[in-house]
Amino acid sequence: MALASHALLPLIQSAITPVILITGLGSLLLTMTNRLGRIVDRTRILAGQARGASGDDRAQVEIQLRILFGRAKLVRMAVSLTSLSMFVSGLLVAAIFLSALTGLEAGPLLLALFVAAIGLLLGALVFFLRDINQALHALGLEVRRALPGL
Repeated sequence: MALASHALLPLIQSAITPVILITGLGSLLLTMTNRLGRIVDRTRILAGQARGASGDDRAQVEIQLRILFGRAKLVRMAVSLTSLSMFVSGLLVAAIFLSALTGLEAGPLLLALFVAAIGLLLGALVFFLRDINQALHALGLEVRRALPGL
């Protein structure tokens, strides 16, 4: 079944929302992967310091390493959920076009894909916010160590 050119415009318009979602998710994914890279770099620096440290200094470095490792896991989950949300959004675009080309009613499928994409995005944001809270916790430990009277 061929689509008439006048029927293409509404079809393209309905596919714009998931495409915009994919664009926003790409920006978010870039932010998250940059954050993960910084965590990895900081972990490598602290791991090197841990090998040469002893006593209280080593204990403090170990605490920071544990926090960084936990943060890396949180960001990994956020990146995974964001990537899955992008994938599902891509499936949504494909499903919109396939349903138009085949003439099949795909409303429930389209709704399910959209809800899944948004649900995955929300899950990613929860893990991202947990990472930010962990970063602030680690910062607080360092500040209290540097400024004991605080």
